[in-house]
Amino acid sequence: MIKLEIWVEFASTYSYLTVSRAEAVLREACVPFFWHPFLLGPIFRDKGLESSPFVLDPVKGSYMWRDIERRAARLGLPFVRPKVFPANGLVAARIMTAALDQPWCGAFARAVFSAQFARGADISDAFVLAEALAACGAEPAYWLERAGQDETKARLRTATDQARDLGILGAPSFLVGDEVFWGDDRLGDAVAWALEAD
Repeated sequence: MIKLEIWVEFASTYSYLTVSRAEAVLREACVPFFWHPFLLGPIFRDKGLESSPFVLDPVKGSYMWRDIERRAARLGLPFVRPKVFPANGLVAARIMTAALDQPWCGAFARAVFSAQFARGADISDAFVLAEALAACGAEPAYWLERAGQDETKARLRTATDQARDLGILGAPSFLVGDEVFWGDDRLGDAVAWALEAD
């Protein structure tokens, strides 16, 4: 069966909704998947944007926050608007990049997104990331050190370049073969495409 790739950015509100449920949805559908953490900042800067479009356009931002509240409630997810948006998710993305072959990789992503959007925690804080790692049974000191290694940094830059080359312009995005689906509300469409492509 064709693999579904999940592209996520730790500062992305809609990625919170996807990461919270994607593994369960995909396992139930028997669709193999792979995580792809990446950074939207460089892609936005390519387009002349110095921040998230939700920050640059207050009307769009106001809609997004209300939409997240509604969707989180419908999915039964707690939601707290963080004090800082967009968050600095660089180290979290590096940790996940280094841990892509670990069975707790998805659980780590859920723990970080939950810290940010369910509790309002600052995910640039090493203590918050250490808590997320410990909750997954991973050794915080080891993985925080891995996040700072040149190899890990290069892998995340490569992933971000790949996202740019694929035409990914937001998060979450799903890649099924050559097809890109953008947005949390497209998860079902991506799963259906993967099943039909089998």
